[in-house]
Amino acid sequence: MISFSGLLNDVNSYGDNLRYRRSTDASKRRPIVVWNCTRRCNLNCVHCYSDSDDKDYPSELTTEEAKAMIRGLQEFNVPVLLFSGGEPLLRPDLFELDVYARERGLRTVISTNGTLITPGVARRIKDTGFEYIGVSLDGIGQNNDRFRGKRGAYDAALAGIRNLVAVGQKVGLRFTITGENYQDMLRLFDLVEQEAVNRICFYHLAYSGRGTDLRSNDLPAQETRRTIDHIFQWVISLKDRGISKEVLTVDNHADGAYLYLKVKNQDPARAEAMYRLLRANGGNASGVGIANIDNQGNVHADQFWQKVSFGNVRERSFGKIWTDTSHELMRQLKDRQPFLKGRCPKCKFLDICNGNLRVRAWAANGDIWADDPGCYLTDAEVFETTVPPVL
Repeated sequence: MISFSGLLNDVNSYGDNLRYRRSTDASKRRPIVVWNCTRRCNLNCVHCYSDSDDKDYPSELTTEEAKAMIRGLQEFNVPVLLFSGGEPLLRPDLFELDVYARERGLRTVISTNGTLITPGVARRIKDTGFEYIGVSLDGIGQNNDRFRGKRGAYDAALAGIRNLVAVGQKVGLRFTITGENYQDMLRLFDLVEQEAVNRICFYHLAYSGRGTDLRSNDLPAQETRRTIDHIFQWVISLKDRGISKEVLTVDNHADGAYLYLKVKNQDPARAEAMYRLLRANGGNASGVGIANIDNQGNVHADQFWQKVSFGNVRERSFGKIWTDTSHELMRQLKDRQPFLKGRCPKCKFLDICNGNLRVRAWAANGDIWADDPGCYLTDAEVFETTVPPVL
């Protein structure tokens, strides 16, 4: 994640202590865990990485198996457990498991489509103690409904957001940028301000699950740059108007380099300070600072790596799986830079990007270590930029 609001506007986030904690020893870093607590979903999104549908899926972790998994996360000192899906609110024991996790010191959040959050559900979410609820929207009105595969999904999600705000629950939006919906971005800025939403995360498209079929609809480099320019300008305007919002981009660490380049000519001192934070962040952390456990207990490098499993929490604890580098990919992800190909090894921004999103490279090139097609930096920016020295 690249915090535009933190880097540009000095807006503090509860995630900053996790975001800027790079360690040279990957074995000592404890990941945020995204758990697909169920694969079932009441929507059918065109970019769903888990390829979910509204049906039962076999062999999902039972309540007791989930509690054993949570104890394993506690033993490994995992800081955050993110309940995802499918749609996590369709899991009957969700609130029981949240309490169980928080009693063991884990911070808990939910990633949801928002359509099931009635006033009663919003109150229960607040009272149970979830720190943050991320609601996914992929456009305004009918555009969102088309992406989400259900008429009325936008209105239901907006009602859910309003119900969360009404009970004082911290809530954010999640928006995946594609060629089919980037035009809605300016209206989404307005929505965040009008609805008192605390946070918004703009996701670059990951080529995983049904999202692989959208590769042809991904934004070309120039359009991506213009889109990031819009986010940059909005974040600056928030500061000018005295409005505090968290604004982040996700799944493309080229954004950090691009942001640094934009600020460098205007405010070199701030740009250098930004670069220190970006270096502390360390770039993509799949297999190091972010992990995924799917609905059946399989452990993945992150939620987009569903094709590769390192083990199952029914058989071994999460910590034993996560530190077992006998699996070649796990070993490589822990220290990936020697394996990178193409422009990456010579890129001046490698220490703040770390090779970007490897699953996107894999899907596009058939080679995990090839160039990530999501990198929109020019050759001049990649090879000729002067960056601050390591202190």
